[in-house]
Amino acid sequence: MRNLIALALTLGAASPALAAGGGANLGNTDFVVILAFLLFVAILVLAKVPSMLGQQLDNRADGIQSELDEARALRDEAQTILASYERKQKEVQEQADRIVASAREDAAAAAEQAKADLEGSIARRLTAAEEQISAAEASAVKEVRDQAITVAIAAADQVIAKQMTAASANKLIDAAIAEVSDKMH
Repeated sequence: MRNLIALALTLGAASPALAAGGGANLGNTDFVVILAFLLFVAILVLAKVPSMLGQQLDNRADGIQSELDEARALRDEAQTILASYERKQKEVQEQADRIVASAREDAAAAAEQAKADLEGSIARRLTAAEEQISAAEASAVKEVRDQAITVAIAAADQVIAKQMTAASANKLIDAAIAEVSDKMH
């Protein structure tokens, strides 16, 4: 402020010298514009406008730098989260692949087991059917034998009845009694 007053006094003291024609002509517009510009710059310097502008520019630069730092931190965090999700997706895909492979193996084992069970069941049924056939065959053979024996006995009875006399019947009875008696003792 003191400098401004000193400048104004200097200009004021110089005006009588200038008015006498020995100095600058105020009618010259270039001179007046230069004086006004110098006065304006002096006022700006005295009011500390350049330091305020520098302060505002520094504050703005600091704000931009903090925003850039925050953006970098957010980008790093986003990349970390993305990598985490990609890793989790890979793990889930691997687990799904393992589950599918296990299910395929289980299905193949179940199919093999079912095939083996079916073959066993077929073998048991064939064996049971063969046993039933053998039993039916044996039953039929026994029936045929029994029938043949019955027919043979009946035929023998008729033949013996025709050929046998009372004396020969008594001999046969005595021989049978003797035979039983020998076998019993």
